[in-house]
This record gives sequence, structure tokens and C-alpha cells, in this order.
Amino acid sequence: MTCAHVVHVALKKVAGVESVEVGLNRGLANLKMKPGNKITVPQLWQIIHSQGYTPKATVVLVRGELMGTPDQPQLKVPETGEVIALAVDPKHAGALEAAGKQIGRTVVVRGVMNPGKDFKAAVPLQIGELK
Repeated sequence: MTCAHVVHVALKKVAGVESVEVGLNRGLANLKMKPGNKITVPQLWQIIHSQGYTPKATVVLVRGELMGTPDQPQLKVPETGEVIALAVDPKHAGALEAAGKQIGRTVVVRGVMNPGKDFKAAVPLQIGELK
């Protein structure tokens, strides 16, 4: 059994996962989630870690309601109830400011989350694009 297969099987078992592609040459797992899924990124990191691998930066596309304040916007994900702090992505500095101007609106955010040592700890979403 290959390493890629072990990770693939573990992630495919997660409720809400539609498809999984794992490429260990690039150290990448690409997940497509079903609409309405209730899994969080830290939960996926924990699953990968439990298989003996170290999760890395994770690109996400998530829909939610902008809340908080214009200078500290957050994204509330309705399916999980999770509130994610939004942070500046140095490559897309204007996206955080744009989010702060849309408090109360439902948006789709594309960004990056970087795991810490504690996979259960809150991790900000570095916002790259806002739709």
C-alpha cells in the first residue's frame, strides 16, 4: 500500500468529501467537498497528521457571512458555525480591506490557512480573493 493510498482512503472516508486526489511527489492533496459539508480545515489537518504526515499550507474556497469590524473582519461559516479571523495575504493586501467594507454580506473567500503545532487551535484565513 502506498503512502498516497493511505492518505486518499483516510480523506475519502470523511463525511462531506466528494473527491480526493493525492500526489505525494508534490506533497499535495486536492479535495472537492460536497455543498453543505460540516468539516473544518483543522479537522482535515488532524486526519492527515494521524496518518503520519505533516499538513502544510492549505488553499481554501469557502462561503460565509462577513462579520466583525472593518479593521478586524471575520468569516462565519454557516454549515459549521465556525468563525474564522481574516488576515492579510501579502500578495493580495487590498482583499482584507475590501472584506472590511462588506460586513454583513455573504461572500466567497479564497485564501490560505497555515497549520500551527496545535491543529485544534484557531487559524486565520489569509484572504487572497473575495467574491
